[in-house]
Amino acid sequence: MKPYRYERAEDISGAISALADEPEGAFLGGGTNIVDLMKLGVSTPDVLVDVRRLMSDDIEETEDGGVRIGAAVPNSDLAADPTIRTRYPALSEALLSGASGQLRNMATTGGNFLQRTRCVYFQDTTTPCNKREPGSGCSALDGYNKNHAILGSSEHCVATHPSDMAVAMAALDAFVVTHGPNGERRIPIEELHRLPGDEPERDTILEHGELITAVELPPMGFSSNSKYRKVRERASYAFALVSVAAAMDVEDGVVRDVRVALGGVAHKPWRATKVEEALRGEPVSEENFRAAAEIELSEAEPLSENAYKVPLARNVMVRTLSDLSGEGR
Repeated sequence: MKPYRYERAEDISGAISALADEPEGAFLGGGTNIVDLMKLGVSTPDVLVDVRRLMSDDIEETEDGGVRIGAAVPNSDLAADPTIRTRYPALSEALLSGASGQLRNMATTGGNFLQRTRCVYFQDTTTPCNKREPGSGCSALDGYNKNHAILGSSEHCVATHPSDMAVAMAALDAFVVTHGPNGERRIPIEELHRLPGDEPERDTILEHGELITAVELPPMGFSSNSKYRKVRERASYAFALVSVAAAMDVEDGVVRDVRVALGGVAHKPWRATKVEEALRGEPVSEENFRAAAEIELSEAEPLSENAYKVPLARNVMVRTLSDLSGEGR
């Protein structure tokens, strides 16, 4: 591991300032991802600024009926919170499907969004990887790509984003609150993460030294009718081959409103807006759910080893939507 300096800032502005002159510096929250990457030699920060104790670990209801989550809230606490379990069950289910209990105790809400990909080539410093070393090439294009993207990828990168929590947050219209060199921002989750394009090394739109301090879940009348379903190769502690987070509002057998997001299929949590548009105002039926899913996946571009993800994503969407509508019972 490359030598580095460890600092504990006194406040958020001090933490941001500490990275101003450290282009290779990074924030340290729970450390469940960055420390692993440092051990592998993938991440080589000159300085780590510990910010965990600077941010709130509270989960508070807001005046408008939403919820504000401090960035330092552990994943385990967020999953177990009664308000989250009752009003946003998809979020609780997503958190409980990710990692182990010990890791959930350490991992923070803010840091969960900033996980790097688990692509084997990204984690192997002996192989070319545009995300790790821009311009070196993408080994996964013609290599081992069973777990890689089928939507929104580019010739420069076909990696997927690993977070379960972020997929549920995308379906629940969440926002992240950040503090950075240019002040405070409130960013829709859909805009936080990037598709790879020709800059796959950039996972998010955050500036260097910009810190996630809170997450806001807006009031959504039908968020209590939400679900997260994850398909993986083993029952626990495995990343998603495909996952679906969805919330649905049904009245008299008709879809009044719906939110759907996919995981394991793209460089970011994939908001399935075509599914949503196709289903609003339509009768609930497996046929309609399947047709909407087909529209969403019509532009999928599977690789040599992951064509299975297209029918898998379709079937998981249909099953999840059927369960929420009552058709699956």
